[in-house]
Amino acid sequence: MKQYLKYDWDAIAGIIAAVAAILMHFLHLVESDVLLMIAVVLIALLFLRDLRRERDGERLGECLQRTEFSLNEMLARLRPHDVVLIGPQQIHQAMMEFSHHACNEMLWFHVCPLMFKRQAVFDDLFKTAIENPNVHSIQFILDQSDRDLWEKEVMPKIDQCPSRAKVQEVIWTSIAGGVSAIISDIEKVGRIECLLSFWGEPFMARMPGSNVPRYIFHVQSNSELIGRMIEVVRSHRLCELPAKDAWQARHPPEDNHDNRAL
Repeated sequence: MKQYLKYDWDAIAGIIAAVAAILMHFLHLVESDVLLMIAVVLIALLFLRDLRRERDGERLGECLQRTEFSLNEMLARLRPHDVVLIGPQQIHQAMMEFSHHACNEMLWFHVCPLMFKRQAVFDDLFKTAIENPNVHSIQFILDQSDRDLWEKEVMPKIDQCPSRAKVQEVIWTSIAGGVSAIISDIEKVGRIECLLSFWGEPFMARMPGSNVPRYIFHVQSNSELIGRMIEVVRSHRLCELPAKDAWQARHPPEDNHDNRAL
C-alpha cells in the first residue's frame, strides 16, 4: 500500500483523461471544442496541484527552520564533557588514537615503565608516538625509583626505533602521589588534551611482572584540569634531581652499625 501511495496519482489521472479524450476524438465521439475544454481543465488541475505543493513546501521549510533554531539553542546550552572515563575494553584503542593524533611536544608524567615491558604494548602505545611525524619531542618526567626499570625495559626498545632522537633525556625527580598523565597538543589546532590515570586499584591492575592500566580519564581541552596538570608537570620538571642525588636515592647507604652485644 505504501508503494502505491508514492505514485503521483494526479499526473496519472491527467494522462489517462488526456489519452481517453484523444481516443474519443479519433472515434468521432467528441468534438474538437470538447477536447480543447478537457485540455484546459487538465491544465488548470495541474496548476492547482503545483500551487498546493508549493504551499506545502513553504510550510515544511518554515517548520525545518523552527526545528533548526530550536536545535541550535539546545546545542548552545549543552556544555561539552570535561572528562571522559575510558574502561578496559576501550583503553588500548584510546591510547593508540591519542598517540596518533598528538603533535608538537608530548609529556609523559609518572607513567609506569613496566607498562612497556611487553613489546606489543610498547609498539602500540609508545612507538606510535615516536613514529608520529607531527610529534617533535617526547619528554618523560619519572620518579627516580623507576630508573632501573626504565633502563632495563624501555631504553633498549627505544634504541631500536628509527626516530628515537625525538625522545629526550628523562627528567628524574621525586614524585609523591599516584597520578600519571600523558599531555599533548591534538591535531595542530591548539587544543591540549590529557590522558589521566592513577596508580593502584581499581585504575591499574598489578600483574606478575607488569602493571596494566585498567581505567583512564580523557581530559578534554575545555577542562580546568588541563591547566592544573600542566602546572604539576612544570613544577616537577624544575625539581630535577642531580645525577649524584638520583644515584644515592636509588642506592641508600647501608646501616653499618655493629649490633653485637657488649
